[in-house]
Amino acid sequence: MDKLGVFDLSGRVACITGAASGIGEAAAETLAAAGASVVLGDIDDEGAARTRDRIVDAGGRAVAHPVDTTHAAQVSDLVAAALDEFGRLDVMANVAGVGSYGEVVDVTEAELDRVLAINFKGVFFGCQAAVRVMAPQGSGSIINVSATAINTPVGGLSVYAATKAAVAMLTQSLAVEAGPSGVRVNTIAPGFTLTNFVGGHLRDSEGRIDAAEMDSYLKLMRDRSPLGELCEASDQANLIWFLASDASRYVTGQILRANAGQSITW
Repeated sequence: MDKLGVFDLSGRVACITGAASGIGEAAAETLAAAGASVVLGDIDDEGAARTRDRIVDAGGRAVAHPVDTTHAAQVSDLVAAALDEFGRLDVMANVAGVGSYGEVVDVTEAELDRVLAINFKGVFFGCQAAVRVMAPQGSGSIINVSATAINTPVGGLSVYAATKAAVAMLTQSLAVEAGPSGVRVNTIAPGFTLTNFVGGHLRDSEGRIDAAEMDSYLKLMRDRSPLGELCEASDQANLIWFLASDASRYVTGQILRANAGQSITW
């Protein structure tokens, strides 16, 4: 019996939002390498195209499709693109998200609306669009991205953490609703991960980060891990791969954490 065969995604189709960079980019390349045809959604057209080109150059199947996940119609169009291009949808990875920094008393209504729209509504719309396709076919895996911030309250991250907590509860509620149709819904909750998110709170008004400050910050994150390690985007992508595959066929409504143990020591 080929036990590794449960990870084979040949013949399956996956949509990934946030595919131009970070965890979304890593997930797209990982799922494609496992055999899936991938539809790459991102507001960054050029970045999504670069991800597509790397996948195609490596022998995979990929198309890029522009999407602003804050608009339900555009997310529906992304899923429609998967059906038009590849004929089905087996995996929906709602990865697109943004960071937000600031204490509650200082957060503007505009910032609150921005982060809610991207981090929660975007995931919600992705879930809606995916279930509408997956439920009738009787199968599918929806994978959302929450954060370790839902377990470890930290001042200055209230809006970000709240939106990610909302994603976790949405995931579990939808798992109950969609389970009878054969659709699984799970979320990963990354710890500190080396992506373009890193050090957002350290940037000055022109987007620059002092190198010494960054080194100090990375050391702090390592020290908060029992493993003394920092997660990389590929670590999160591997969890998404697991949840997309038959290896997780009985896993639904769960929060999976690749965080080097940060949530137990913070």
